[in-house]
Amino acid sequence: MTAISRNRSLGSRFLLLLFSSISLQFISGISGDPKNDTKVNAQASSGGNTGSKIVIILLVVVAVGLFSFFLFKFWQKKKREEQYARLLKLFEEDDELEVELGLRD
Repeated sequence: MTAISRNRSLGSRFLLLLFSSISLQFISGISGDPKNDTKVNAQASSGGNTGSKIVIILLVVVAVGLFSFFLFKFWQKKKREEQYARLLKLFEEDDELEVELGLRD
């Protein structure tokens, strides 16, 4: 197994674990006991809606993750362009370079 496939495997396992833990939170919130509905309604009115807070936090985390991903891709593109420019500069015909390398006097 190569390092890339190991990293993909670990990444997919992490995403699966994250998704399953979030799903379990929603499932436990949906499956309420009818006897405890009065307690749940009292807690929801006094403490605010925690479900909407969780969704907002998840959206912010996803947005930050996407922003970081696009910044990383932009950085990679800039770095690649700089390396390509240095490569072109290295191979352009320049008399000073040949003199510095001792190929010509």
